[in-house]
Amino acid sequence: MLVAKVGLDGHDVGARVVARGLLDAGMEVIYTGLRRTPEQVVRAALEEDVDVIGVSILSGAHLAHLLKIRRLLDEQGAADIRLIAGGVIPQEDIPSLEQAGVSRVFLSGTPISEIADYVAAQAARKVS
Repeated sequence: MLVAKVGLDGHDVGARVVARGLLDAGMEVIYTGLRRTPEQVVRAALEEDVDVIGVSILSGAHLAHLLKIRRLLDEQGAADIRLIAGGVIPQEDIPSLEQAGVSRVFLSGTPISEIADYVAAQAARKVS
C-alpha cells in the first residue's frame, strides 16, 4: 500500500494516521510524504509493486490529481493497481471519481478498520 499526499496540500495528519493504522493491521505501507506530483506517486507505486495507492486530499484538487494518477497508471500498464482516496472530498464528486477509475472514496471519519478491510480485500484479489 502506498499512501500519498499530492500537490500543495500540506496537511498530512490524516494520511499519517491512516498509514499507521494500516501498519498496525499488518500491512506493508509506504508513505510518500508531502507535496508529491502524480508522476512521483505513480513512479513510487511501480517501483514498490504496490496493490493499492491511497491519496489523501484536503486541498480541493481531488478531481485533477486523482484523474491524472489513474491515467498515468493506465498508461504504464498498471490498471490493476487500485486507486483509493480519502479526506475532504465533496460527496457530489464521488460518482465522477468512481467513473474515472477511483475504486473507493473514504470520507473523513471513516474507521481505519474499514479502510484496512478494503485494502486487504484488494490485495487478496490481486493474489488470486
